[in-house]
Amino acid sequence: MTVTDYLELEEQFGAHNYHPLDVVVQRAEGVWMYDMDGRRYLDCLAAYSAVNQGHCHPRIVKACTDQARRLTLTSRAFRNDQFPLLLKQLHDLTGMDMALLMNSGAEAVETALKAARKWGHKVKGIPEGQAEIIVCANNFHGRTITIVSFSTDEQYRDGFGPFTPGFTVIPFGDADALERAVTPNTCTFLVEPIQGEAGIIIPPDGYLKRAEAICRTHHVLFITDEIQSGLGRAGRLFAHQHEGVKPDAIIIGKALAGGLYPVSALLATREVMGVFHPGDHGSTFGGNPLACAIARAALDVIVDEGLVQRSAKLGTYFLDRLKTIQSPVVKEVRGRGLWIAIELTGPARPYCEALQTEGILCKETHEHVIRIAPPLVIEVDEIDWAVERIRKVLTK
Repeated sequence: MTVTDYLELEEQFGAHNYHPLDVVVQRAEGVWMYDMDGRRYLDCLAAYSAVNQGHCHPRIVKACTDQARRLTLTSRAFRNDQFPLLLKQLHDLTGMDMALLMNSGAEAVETALKAARKWGHKVKGIPEGQAEIIVCANNFHGRTITIVSFSTDEQYRDGFGPFTPGFTVIPFGDADALERAVTPNTCTFLVEPIQGEAGIIIPPDGYLKRAEAICRTHHVLFITDEIQSGLGRAGRLFAHQHEGVKPDAIIIGKALAGGLYPVSALLATREVMGVFHPGDHGSTFGGNPLACAIARAALDVIVDEGLVQRSAKLGTYFLDRLKTIQSPVVKEVRGRGLWIAIELTGPARPYCEALQTEGILCKETHEHVIRIAPPLVIEVDEIDWAVERIRKVLTK
């Protein structure tokens, strides 16, 4: 079969809910991906940060195959020997008291919303059915009906109503707006420390610190969504650590399994997680032994290979190199860790397509932004290689 054959099959039999570049990837290793013709591409998306550890990391693959030969699924009706070990590992690594394992990032966000509301009703004493959650404009927390209910992106909402009530939207990065929005019925402030899908938007210095203080003053839960920004992507284990804050709950996913399997989690204090009782919430696959074995290896790789430190050091290097590109189409280059945005004066899609021809795979976001987010195992010479090709495309 040819590339065209594969594209036609996808067009005919697949839902048209994505607009991928027309490259058919057949295999990948580390930071490199290979198409059907054997052409090599530098991956500058890392599956939206799911493969921070690099594609097909041998330690994670071995953990997957070893566990798959022993036991893959019990459901949570029974116990398994991998689940408790992952819970302890997450506690030791993050300092959070407890974890609730799910599969996709959106499921973990839904879990956080349920925990927040139930905490509001059962612990804070908000009248039943009146709990309010504050979120930020231009957020991206997933695509379930409830989550798109508080999105400000019209495409994410178009045709999907009626929407779930109980959410207040405020501007991102505006702590005064947060303070004004809090009411006696507010149970939670849910925020991305850095907005990813919005275009790698970094809030003003001190914003998260003040947001945390506001939440403490008003007895409101402070929850950070670190699905994309966490586990090393932004140069710290979690992006919120750049301001030294301590959330009541943290939502993680993507790189938690190194791209081999969907694994997500809500990490929270004992008070927050204590609202759940048997039967309140669950998932057939959440916390299964295969997922836990993979996640344990994925976390080990992040720690043992110093990927957080690599992200901080190489991210600064990559950002500085990109800022040397002088082009009338570049409006701004910004980032934190190995999570960089090149904001353009016009549409970014044609430049992503041009970069594909140069051997770099990346993706536009919010129309005018090229997102640069390679696996954290990238080397300096690979960054230099990428910068020269990005420079070539942006200065034509």
